[in-house]
This record gives sequence, C-alpha cells and structure tokens, in this order.
Amino acid sequence: MRIRALQWFTVMFAALLAAPAWAQGYPSKSVRIVVPFAAGGPADNYARFIGQRLSEALGQPFVVDDRPGAGSIIGTDIVAKAPADGYTLLMMSNTHTVNETLIPNKPFVLLRDFVPVAPVNYSDLVLVTHPGLPVQNLQDLIRLAKAHPGKYNYASSGPGTPYHMAGELFKSLAGIYLVHIPYRGSSGARTDIIGGQVDMMFDAVTTMAEQARAGKVRAIATSGRQRSAVLPDVPTLNEAGVPGYEATIWLGLMAPKGTPAAIVQQLNEAVSKIVSDPQVRQLWTTQGATPLLMNPQQFELYVREDIGKWAKVIKSAGIRAD
Repeated sequence: MRIRALQWFTVMFAALLAAPAWAQGYPSKSVRIVVPFAAGGPADNYARFIGQRLSEALGQPFVVDDRPGAGSIIGTDIVAKAPADGYTLLMMSNTHTVNETLIPNKPFVLLRDFVPVAPVNYSDLVLVTHPGLPVQNLQDLIRLAKAHPGKYNYASSGPGTPYHMAGELFKSLAGIYLVHIPYRGSSGARTDIIGGQVDMMFDAVTTMAEQARAGKVRAIATSGRQRSAVLPDVPTLNEAGVPGYEATIWLGLMAPKGTPAAIVQQLNEAVSKIVSDPQVRQLWTTQGATPLLMNPQQFELYVREDIGKWAKVIKSAGIRAD
C-alpha cells in the first residue's frame, strides 16, 4: 500500500509541476482566431485588433481566419472540432447565443463544446425611422404602432441577427406588432430605410449616426444601458419608455472544450489587459464600442444568461430559422 501511495503521489506531484511549465511555454507557435462571419464586419475587425495586440504581448502570431457561412455555423464547427490546445480560438458574438435556440440541430452546443475565454466589447445599436414616418420620439412610435397593428415594419440584416433580435425584443417589451422585413445583409436595409421602402430598423450606432445628422433618418433611441457617446443626445429605449430594454452586439473569445485551464487563464489575462488600456478604451468609445472585462467564470455566466434571454424572445415570438 505504501508503494502504491508513493507512486500515486509521485505521479500527481509530477503533473502539478508539469502544468505550469506547459502554460509558461504557451504559445510556442502561431495561434488561429477563427471568425465565422464575413471579412470587414465588427467581429473580423476586432479580432484583428485583439490578435495584433496578443501577438505583441505573447510573442507569437495570432492569425485571423475568416470562415463565414450558414449563420456562423461553418466557422464555429471548425473550432469545435479543433484540438483543445489553445492554438485555435473562436471569435464569437451574441449571434451564437441566439442560435442556441434558433438552430437547435447544429453540430455543436455552445457551452458543451466550448470554454469561454474572455469577452472583448459590446456596441450599442440605434433605432432609426424614415423621416416621413409621423413620429418624433419613442412614445410617438409606440402609440402609432399600437393604433395600427401590423401596418408598420422594420428591416434587419437577416433572421436571427442581433438587429433582428433587437427588433423582436422591442416588440415584446413595448407590446406592439411590427412586420419583420429581413434582408441579406445590412446594406440593402439601410438603402431602403433612407429611400422610404421600410419604416424603421435597428443598426450600429456608428453606421447610422452620420445618416441621422444629415437628416436622412431619425434617431429615436439607442439600445444600451447608458446613452451612446456617439449619439449622446439620443435617449436609450430603457429611459424613453421601454423599461428593462437592452440589446447590443457583443464579442468574445472561446476555445474548444478541454483547453487547459492555465492557457484559458493566460489568454483571459492578456485580453483583459488589452481592453483595460486607456488608449484602447478611448479609441473604442469613438467607434461606439465599450470594453467588457470578466474572468472566464464570469464570462461563462454571461453567455449562459444571454442564451436564456434570447430563448425567451424566440419562443414567445415563434421565430424560426429560414
């Protein structure tokens, strides 16, 4: 028994010594950040921003690999099937938390097949209307929609996107009915709201701020907890009459399940240091983005709660994936 106990102790002691050494040697080669969305979008841009700074901090290239398709499923599945060694990461967004309910037959389950590493940031949306719509503020819009259920519509960049879900949450909390007009991407929706073919839409604050200042659209309310620094004179939906409303686009890094905890912690600390930098915060403020700072356990809870939030919206609205 003494021999067996000694052998067990020796093995465990060796493992404890080896784990920090492994973590300290990471990364020893390039790391791939898979972005399951099209190049040029927020996820791609911020992945490159974070990747460059991780390269500088950790001494190895962090290479962005755009793998769009099937509403983020193709690229995400690549990471789910990758070795759990810290060398393949996923840049995810709340599209993923929506898809947990919207697309139940995916080849992966988010919190079963991935481990949350670190959040990056969130960006507010803005609800805009065509100037010809007879409303000046959010209460006008709600009264108009309640007086004419189903007469008015809102555009989005497609089913299940954050812009679509922001609209559905608005309908649910305000108790109104608007017709959803899905587009294949945001550019067509933006063109048509400026042209008056659709009545309203949720879009990125930075994208629509210039159009609002030019009078091409009317900015009614922003979607975050606090007013946006990009449109400080525009109230939030929460303060303008829809209590509890919050719908943003947020981004974060995840890794395949089984990635060593020491590597996850190392990456979390490196990302946290980047997003805490005052210069980064100042730059992102001008872009309408706010840094998110959480440890891996807090980020996991954040993801879990977001899955539950959008599950309720999807089920109550009867939303189905096309």
